[in-house]
Amino acid sequence: MTNPKILVLGAGGIGGYFGGRLAESGGDVTFLVREGRRKVLSEQGLQIESPFGDAQLAVKTVVAPDLAPNYDAVILTCKAYDLEAAMAAVAPALAPSGYVLPFLNGIAHIDALNQRFGQHRVLGGTAKIQSALTSNGAIRQFNDWRTLTFGEQSGKMTERVRTLEALFVAAKGVEVFAVTDIVQRMWEKLVHLSTAATMTCLMRANVGEIVRTANGRELFLDQLQCGAAIAAANGHMPSEEFMRSWEKTFSQQDSQYSTSMLRDIERGGQTEVEHILGFMCSKAREADIAHNTLLLAYTHIKAFEQRRAAGRLP
Repeated sequence: MTNPKILVLGAGGIGGYFGGRLAESGGDVTFLVREGRRKVLSEQGLQIESPFGDAQLAVKTVVAPDLAPNYDAVILTCKAYDLEAAMAAVAPALAPSGYVLPFLNGIAHIDALNQRFGQHRVLGGTAKIQSALTSNGAIRQFNDWRTLTFGEQSGKMTERVRTLEALFVAAKGVEVFAVTDIVQRMWEKLVHLSTAATMTCLMRANVGEIVRTANGRELFLDQLQCGAAIAAANGHMPSEEFMRSWEKTFSQQDSQYSTSMLRDIERGGQTEVEHILGFMCSKAREADIAHNTLLLAYTHIKAFEQRRAAGRLP
């Protein structure tokens, strides 16, 4: 199948960007959205503001009650805390041979998706991008990160993976890798993300602001090693290339890299703390790995949630 029917859940920072780039290049893409977002997209199109070229696209949309089981691929880009609702929303859309490709943070969601749809119908995937939905409804990309990595959980290279890769290769502003070790790649991303979230949320600052302090770089690299030890204990030791790359990133004094979890905290919103830091704390305890900084960050965010629930945020 050279042009599969693709359903993208949502049209926000990640789904809107990558789904929009697919639609821009001629892909058969439909966005599953709520009525409010559908109205915006109908009136002004899907707007992308990007270093790789701006776009204003007329796109196909659908609301949940109108779904039919005729989509070959469903791309999930929801927050982890919305996973149950997302699975219920997209289940009626899958064609009999359709599959789900999640681009969620972490790895804990894979078990839930496997249980709901069957492991053979769930790919693994990671997205590396900094983008957000602006107040005027546009999707803004903040830097040159634009990478999608995906593959079969089994490690096989299949026709459906190659087909999807070819579609993204043809899209503007997307870097894509179809791989045979996606579970390893997802664990490595979790090491990087849990390190970044631990430090940026605990310090309420971006990477550069932390690294410019007397001990910031040392703390960052120590937490990176902690995350690597947790991954190794679960059979997924990060590669030397991965470690060198993120040691460099977490040493840059001029870096403005932050995390979506910190942005969620700063706007007083819900976070993915359980899916990311809670998961890593659990795995660290199981492997008897010291994780004091990780635990401190986790507790810090859980205390924030208590204040948020009580309506005591500034």
